Amino acid sequence: MPGDSEDPNADVQYHIELAEGDVADTVLLPGNPERVDKVTSLWEDATEVAYHREYRTATGTYDGEPISVTSTGIGSPSAAIAVEELARVGANTFIRVGSCGAIQPEMAVGDLVITSGAVRQEGTSSEYVREDYPAVADGEVVSALVAAAERLGYDYHVGLTMSADSFYAGQGRSGFEGFTAAGSDRLVEELQDANVANIEMEASAILTIANLYGLRAGAVCSVYANRVTGEFRTEGESRAAETASLATKLLARMDAIKAEAGVDRWHAGLSIE
Repeated sequence: MPGDSEDPNADVQYHIELAEGDVADTVLLPGNPERVDKVTSLWEDATEVAYHREYRTATGTYDGEPISVTSTGIGSPSAAIAVEELARVGANTFIRVGSCGAIQPEMAVGDLVITSGAVRQEGTSSEYVREDYPAVADGEVVSALVAAAERLGYDYHVGLTMSADSFYAGQGRSGFEGFTAAGSDRLVEELQDANVANIEMEASAILTIANLYGLRAGAVCSVYANRVTGEFRTEGESRAAETASLATKLLARMDAIKAEAGVDRWHAGLSIE
C-alpha cells in the first residue's frame, strides 16, 4: 500500500505518496495544503495526484508547460522531506511559494520578496551540512522570478531571507503569557542592520538541500506583514503563485535556449523572449 514502506528507494514515497511520473520537473512549494487550489486556479488544468498528511500534490499545465505543486506544511523539517522525496521521483527544480513578514520599512504589504539567499536560523539544514555552508538561491530561478514579476507588473524586492524554526520566539515575538526568548528583543533590529529583507520558515532548508543535491531552487513570498510599520493584511497570495508559475514557463525556455546554444548555464547574453 502507498506509504507503508519507509524504504527511500520504494516506488511510492513514504510521506508524499508519489511515484516517478506523478510530478513535473518543476514543483511549487506552498506551506498550507489549502493553497494548492489557489495555485492551480491559475493554471490551464490540474489534477490532484496525492494527499497524505500535510503533503498535497497536483500536476497540470501553465501556458502549455508541465508544472506541479506540493504543499509542505509549516517549517523546514517537513519542507525538507518534500524536497527529498520529490527529487527521488524526478523533480529537479523547486520554488517555494508562501507568505512572509517584511522587516525593511519600504516594503509594503502585498509586495513580493524574491530570495537571493537565506540566513539558516532553522535547524534542519544543519543536520545536512556544516553551519557555515551558504543557503543560496539558484541564479536561473532568481532571474526567472524577477522576469516574471516584471512581466506581471508586481512590486517586488530581491534580497536575503531569514528562515526561523518557530513562529513566536524564533521570530522575535512574545510567547505564552508574555514569555520572551533571550535576545528576541533585538532580533529584528539586528536582521535589519544586516540588510535582511524578510522572515519566513522554509526557504533556507529548501535552498541548502537543493544545492547539496545539484538541484535548482528559489523562493518568492508575498508580504503579509511589515514588522517595522505594524501593517498586516493577508493579501497578494495569488501574486506569488502567479509569479512562480510564469517563472516555471521562463525556466523551461531558458533550458531550451541553453540546449540550443550548447551551454550549461543561462546568462544575460541569452534572451528568453
